[in-house]
Amino acid sequence: MNVPNIKLSSKTTIPQLGFGTWMMKEERECKNAVKAALSTGYRHFDTAQIYENEQFIGQALAESGIPRAELFITTKIWNDNMFWDDIGPSFEESLKKLQTDYVDLLLLHFPVTEYRRPAWHRMQDIYKSGKVKAIGVSNYTIKHLEELLRESEIKPAVNQVELHVFLQQPDLVQYCHDNDIAIEAYSPIAHGYDMDNKTIAKIAKKHGKSVAQIMIRWCLQKGFITIPKSARPERIQENFDTIGFTLDEEDMKEIAALDKGLRTCWDPTHVA
Repeated sequence: MNVPNIKLSSKTTIPQLGFGTWMMKEERECKNAVKAALSTGYRHFDTAQIYENEQFIGQALAESGIPRAELFITTKIWNDNMFWDDIGPSFEESLKKLQTDYVDLLLLHFPVTEYRRPAWHRMQDIYKSGKVKAIGVSNYTIKHLEELLRESEIKPAVNQVELHVFLQQPDLVQYCHDNDIAIEAYSPIAHGYDMDNKTIAKIAKKHGKSVAQIMIRWCLQKGFITIPKSARPERIQENFDTIGFTLDEEDMKEIAALDKGLRTCWDPTHVA
């Protein structure tokens, strides 16, 4: 099965299904998970400075022998590195750990009130240097995006946010669509919340799939770049096997009714 690509505003393309690596801080677990993901067919890998695993991912990807051009690597500038003088050096350190001379997507991890505006200007400089193929943000709300778009020469190609069947964020999704900002969904299975949900279970049985696969498939079918994560080879394969079937109109309608604004991660809506 081939993972569909999405074209970003920066003109680069991103595989719609990616492999998340949050909480994989142990070297052996992380490397084995990345190797299992590569074997399964993943080519898009999502990490961050705060995950403390860039070096393990870099080693696993280098050892795979897969040409760099066939891989898509995302990392994120952590809050503590968003000072004007720190972004550049921290990014260079990320490149070193990842064993690459560029990343495909670089994100600001969180809309830190006092730093996000100057930080974005530094992100634009890095983009112009050619060391990243695209730049974007994570955990930005509409008000944060409005501020950024008013002041920026280069708009974010991606906004990576928590998004799943219980947190559908339709206003944010529409705003990003209207401004040609791709939505990237992290925590697509809501950290395992309500995996016994009767509606999803019914749809899963209908398609011969798991509840998790239905939740991931919903994200993909909505057009979101989707980043599931697991360290278990069987789950890595299961998550990947979401690109070979389609939810029908009735399925999508029933899932739309499950939205309850549930956040399982941090909440950026109160960040000024």
